[in-house]
Amino acid sequence: MSRAATAEKRAAPVDEPDRLEGFSAPREVERLFGHDAALVEFGEALRSFRLHHAWLLAGPEGVGKATLAYHLARDVLALGGHYQTQATITAEHPVFRKVAGLAHPNLLLIRRAWNDKTKRYSQWIGIDEIRRLRVFLGHSAGQTGWRVVIIDRADDLNLNAANALLKALEEPPTRTLFLLVATAEGRIPITIRSRCRALRVPALGAKDLENAVRAALARDDHEVEADALATALTLSQGSVRRALELATGEGIVLYREIVAAFSRLPELDTEATHKLAERLRGGGGGGFGDSEQLQLFVSLLLGLMERMIRTVATGEGAMAEENTLAGRLLDRQLLPRWVEVWEAIGNAKCDVASLNLDRGLFVLETLSRLQQVAREHAV
Repeated sequence: MSRAATAEKRAAPVDEPDRLEGFSAPREVERLFGHDAALVEFGEALRSFRLHHAWLLAGPEGVGKATLAYHLARDVLALGGHYQTQATITAEHPVFRKVAGLAHPNLLLIRRAWNDKTKRYSQWIGIDEIRRLRVFLGHSAGQTGWRVVIIDRADDLNLNAANALLKALEEPPTRTLFLLVATAEGRIPITIRSRCRALRVPALGAKDLENAVRAALARDDHEVEADALATALTLSQGSVRRALELATGEGIVLYREIVAAFSRLPELDTEATHKLAERLRGGGGGGFGDSEQLQLFVSLLLGLMERMIRTVATGEGAMAEENTLAGRLLDRQLLPRWVEVWEAIGNAKCDVASLNLDRGLFVLETLSRLQQVAREHAV
C-alpha cells in the first residue's frame, strides 16, 4: 500500500465520504450495469491512441459514475495501450485488488479529506488534496506507462483547489488520465469543464437497475422482502444508491411519512412536522452533506412532486396513492406554481449544503411552501 493510502487509512474511520453504509465501495465492485455506451465511447478513444487526457463523468446521484471511473481506471492500468472493449479485469486480477485497496502506485484518488479535529470529512475538496498531484505526477509511471487520477467528486472542489487542478489539466503529463466524477456538473468551473471530454452517465433503465441492486444486495449479504424491493426500485428514479437506501434502511418509512404529510395538506400536523424536522436536523445542526437522511428526504419529496406534476400534465407518472394526491392538490391552472415550488425547494437544498444552514429549519420551510401552494388550490 502506498504511503499516502496507508496514512489515510490510519487516520480516517472505516466509513468513507459518500460511501453507502453496509455496502462495498465503488472501487470494490467488479461488475458494471447499464453503461455500455460509455464503455464503448471510452474504449474507442483509447484504442485509437487519441485518448483525451481528462474525462468528466457526469450524471445523477447513485447511478454508477464512480463505479464506472474505477472500471475505466482498472482497464487502463492493466492493459495500457492494448485495451480491448471485451477485456475483463476480474476480482482476482492483481490490478483489481490493488485498486480496490487504493494500493496501486499509478492511481491517485482525490476526495474530501478526513479532519481529525472535527472528527468528520471536510465539506469540500481543498487545495492540500490537489497539491498531492505534484508528487504523484513526478513519479515514474512504471509498467504500463499510464497514471490515473480520480477526483470523486469534482463538484466538491473549492475555488483554490479548482484553480490548482486547472493548472494540471492545462499541461498534463503524457499518459496521464484524469477521471472527474460529478453529480452537480454546473458547480464545476467552466474553465475545467472546457478541458474535459464529457462522458454522460444517465439513470439506469428498469432492468439494469434491478440487476445492479440485486447484485449489490447479494454481494454484501442483505436480505430484502420482495414488496420492499419493488417499492424501492419504483421510487429510486434509476439510482442504485437510492434503491439500496430505500430497500435496506428506513427510506420506505420516510416516504410514507412524506405521503402522509401530503395527504393532510393544506393542513399540517404541527407536532409531526417538528418531530420530522428535528430528526432530519441530525447532530449539531448545519452541514447538509452530513445527513444522509435529509438528502433522502429531499430526493423522495422532489420525486413525489415531480410525478404528481407529470401526472396532471400528461396523465401518467404517479403511483397509485400519488394519483389520488395529485387529483386533490393540483390542477392544470396551478401547475406553474407547483413547478415553481419544486424548483425553490431544490435551490434551497443547494443553499443548505453550500452555506451550511440549519437543516431542521429547511425542513420546516419546505413543508410551509407546500402548505402555501396547497392553500392556493383550495381557494
